[in-house]
Amino acid sequence: MRKLSFFSILLLYCVHIFAQGYNEDQTAFANFLKRMYGQTKFEGVKIVEDYDHQYFISVLSLERSLYKKQSDMFRVAQVKAMRQASEFVNGGTVSSDAVIRTTETKDPAGTKGEISVETVERIHSVGFVQGMELLISFTPAADDTQTVFIYSRKIEAAKEKK
Repeated sequence: MRKLSFFSILLLYCVHIFAQGYNEDQTAFANFLKRMYGQTKFEGVKIVEDYDHQYFISVLSLERSLYKKQSDMFRVAQVKAMRQASEFVNGGTVSSDAVIRTTETKDPAGTKGEISVETVERIHSVGFVQGMELLISFTPAADDTQTVFIYSRKIEAAKEKK
């Protein structure tokens, strides 16, 4: 009985040691970028350096009311982040179009009409930047109609300072 209780305490201690955090460095970096965005809003591509690594980040914001489903908004954010990164790396060979479709329907009596508006955004890009992943998405405190997306990719280890 004594061995069993000792073994269970040891097992719980080991589980506690290995269950610290999934990726604390990524979380700390994401919170740093979120605070940095809170101080001064910015969008586009930047190279950010911490103590050990350099990161290639792409920051953009989208208006939430334009998207019916959250998955659509996340997909558009991913494509726009890739477009920004590709434009930065490969040059300005990117174009985008916004197409607005309107349809009008009338009932048989012809008294009431319903108009629906659909906005379609097409992005044309040459080149591709691999490895960009969503680091964090959040709603800024100053504007709750927007969602900010920050995509990142680790570039290389920072040079040692002598």
